[in-house]
Amino acid sequence: MEYGTTTMQFILALVFVLALIGVLAAVARRMGLGYGPAAKGGRRRLAVTEVVALDGKRKLVLVRRDSTEHLVILGPNSETLIESAIAEPETNFASAVSEAARKPALQVEKKP
Repeated sequence: MEYGTTTMQFILALVFVLALIGVLAAVARRMGLGYGPAAKGGRRRLAVTEVVALDGKRKLVLVRRDSTEHLVILGPNSETLIESAIAEPETNFASAVSEAARKPALQVEKKP
């Protein structure tokens, strides 16, 4: 009988500690801890748009600030700006696909 109560106490203590960690994490996020200062107006100005691994040590990163994008190679000992002030694309992929679907298909004529 003692084995069952010890196991139950352990499970309840584990659930309590996990719940406490979750509550503290939610409070920390609400206070802005861990993410730097909160953005004014609720919109963040800086975002990583895309990351592509070039090899085991280097990454190609597309960073967006406001409506401008910058292409950077990040390595273990260096950072290299490849292209700066890239205008944000006017259309996203979904709208480009839907626009292409509305256009008539190309007709290929067969020569006799």
